[in-house]
This record gives sequence, structure tokens and C-alpha cells, in this order.
Amino acid sequence: MIKMSRMPIWLFISLVGFYSNAADMKVFKAKNYLDVASGKFISPAVIVVEDGLIKAINPAELDANLVVTDLGERTLLPGFMDMHSHVTLDYYNGDHWTTAPVMETAADWALHGVTFGKNMLEVGFTTVRDAGAFPGFPDVALMRAIDSGNIVGPRMFPAGHYISITGGHCDITGFAPGIQELGPKQGIADGKDEILKAVRYQAKHGVKVIKVCATAGVFSKGFSPGAQQYSQEELNTIVEESTRHGLKVMAHAHGSEGIMAAVKAGVASIEHGSMLTPEIIKEMKKRGTYYVPTIHLVDVPLPPDTPQWTVDKNNFLTPYVESSFKMALKAKINIALGTDAGVMAHRDARLEFYAMVKRGMSELQAIQSATINAADLLGVNDRGQLKTGMLADFVAVDANPLEDIRVLENVAFVIKGGDVVKGL
Repeated sequence: MIKMSRMPIWLFISLVGFYSNAADMKVFKAKNYLDVASGKFISPAVIVVEDGLIKAINPAELDANLVVTDLGERTLLPGFMDMHSHVTLDYYNGDHWTTAPVMETAADWALHGVTFGKNMLEVGFTTVRDAGAFPGFPDVALMRAIDSGNIVGPRMFPAGHYISITGGHCDITGFAPGIQELGPKQGIADGKDEILKAVRYQAKHGVKVIKVCATAGVFSKGFSPGAQQYSQEELNTIVEESTRHGLKVMAHAHGSEGIMAAVKAGVASIEHGSMLTPEIIKEMKKRGTYYVPTIHLVDVPLPPDTPQWTVDKNNFLTPYVESSFKMALKAKINIALGTDAGVMAHRDARLEFYAMVKRGMSELQAIQSATINAADLLGVNDRGQLKTGMLADFVAVDANPLEDIRVLENVAFVIKGGDVVKGL
């Protein structure tokens, strides 16, 4: 027992601080880690974590009082980031999604997100950009619950309500007049005045990104999935107003005209980008626009009771999706990983890596698309690499992912903010 009467006060304070800091620190040890910027492995991997951040990597000395979590002969990588997910939605269980807007509430969708978010975190996605939810901001509520530590899930950048024209792809359609008739507060906005209201209402309620539906789509009624839905002037207004609020814009866009209009408006990323052209790619490269291909969806069979209009549009777009991905890869435009989880099972977000690699992307490029590229798209510098001062979000895998990308489909450990959320 330490007696204050026999110890200088400065020494007592130093010892208290030392033992307190030691108790707050965590150490993780593994065979090596991947520097995702250079593609080089660094061995060994000893990561010291304090207050959820990486305090040191491979320090010359390690305090003997620190408890070390030994992850064995494994490789560490930064936590993955999915730039296009729908954490609160379920589009893959038959035709449930066609009636969910009138059968369920925002509370239901937020509760779905508790399960789906945990599913994504456990397969290695420590950050997700949520690409839109049904009305009521269930994704924002989910983000806040995760941030407060009340539930387990990935760090979220929610888009809240989609910005869409009346009757467009991201409106709720197919019901009788008077049922789910939405307006600017729910993201359905026509013309400059309504668009301003819609974006401002989103910003007021805590979204971290604005999602605009620049064209028609697959999972909505109608026969042309690529039809442009917002004019150039309207898209310009969306980007300009979002920028004033410090929010980037992600644009759902399948058809060439709508993609080009969104790129010229200054969106941060094109989602899906099914019908790219050399002219579009040239414009994207000039502006630094990101392409988020969600290419694994091509490999996912639609559920048997999917409405026929969705099946027909999906079949129409498939060959364009394949050629657009190859074109983008050859042109070396910015690519960030996005899965559209929610349209497929959330835990299958992990399959996007292989889907890109088997179509010609290198293993390192695929990893970079979910780490440093994703961080750049989000506009953050606190994640995406294993570096001192960054968030202690990382995963451990059993083999070399640069030799076999599919090892990323079965991560052994997931650490978020220095806490082990899968593995022990």
C-alpha cells in the first residue's frame, strides 16, 4: 500500500497517471499488417490502442503491464468501408419491399437495422455510407444509437430520405392515390423551391450525405431503368445547396444522360453507373468523380417472386453493367466499393471484393476501393489505413489477401474502436 506521507506528491500523481493510462490501453499483436497505400506487408504487427485510436504501431518498447491480445499468424487490414448500403432495408426476401412502406413504420426499419448493421460489422465493414431509407430517418436514429454505444454496428454516414421527383424511382409508387403521398420533408421534390426545402430538411435532421435519384431504376415501377428524372438545373441546385451545408451528394444513376447530368452538376459519386460512355468517363476523370459500381448484384439471382417489371429491367441492364465496369477499370477512374446491401443479404457485402477482382480489378485495388478510396470519397482522414492517430478499426484474416481476395469473405477478428466485436 502506498503511503502519501512517505512519497512526494509529484511521484504519486505520476504513478496514478501511469497505471490509469496502462489500464486504458490495449495491444493487438499479429504476424503482419497490410499498408494499403503501398501494398506492402509490414511485420510484425503490434498495434497499441488508446481511447479508440491507434496510439502506436510496432513501438520500440512495450510496457510490461499492458495486456496483449495475440491474434496469431494472421494479417491485419483496416476495417472495410461500404459506400452504398441500405442498413435498414430488406429487398431480398421476396416481394416484402413492395408493401413495407404501408405495413411498417420507421421504428420497424430502425429495428431491422440493428440486426443488419451487426451483420455487416461482423463481416468486416466498420464504416458504411447508407444510401437511403424509408421515411422517418430510421438510418439517422440507427447511427445515433450506434455512436452512443447502445447497440453494436458500423459507423454510419446516413442519407436519410432519397431526393426524388414525384413518381420517380425513389418515390413510393404503386399504391392508390392518397396513400403514401410524400413531399419535400420526405425527399420528394420538384423544381428549385421544393428541392431547397428537401435538402435543408435533411440537413436539419442529421444526415451525413445527400442521395439523389438522377434516373429511374430497377426496383420501382416503370419500363425504362435509365430514364433521366431530374433536369440539369435541378441537379445543379441539389449539389449547390448540399455543398452549402457541408454535405456531399451521391447520385443513383443508370442511364447515360442522367449520369452525365449528375457528373456535370458536381456530385461526389455515381452509384451503379450502369450505362457509362467514353464521354462520361472523361468528364468523371476530369472532375475526380467516384464510381461506385455495386457489381456483385449482377451475380445475385433475383428472388422467385420478384415483380416482372424488376426482372425485365434487371435483364436489360446486365450487359451494360459489365461493359461499364471494364471501361471504368481501363480508364482508371476513381472507384469505391459499394454493395447495395439490403438489395442482397447484408452479410454478403463481403462478396463485392471477389466480384470486382474476377472482372479484372487487382486484389490491392479492390482493398483500396474499400479503404483509402472510400475514406477519400467520404472526405475523412481518420480511417482507411493502419496509421498512428487513426481510428482503431481493423480486421484480421487467416491468409494473404493479395494472393487470394476471397480470404476477406471470412474475417477471423473484427476490431472497432479498439473493441473486439468478433473473434474472441
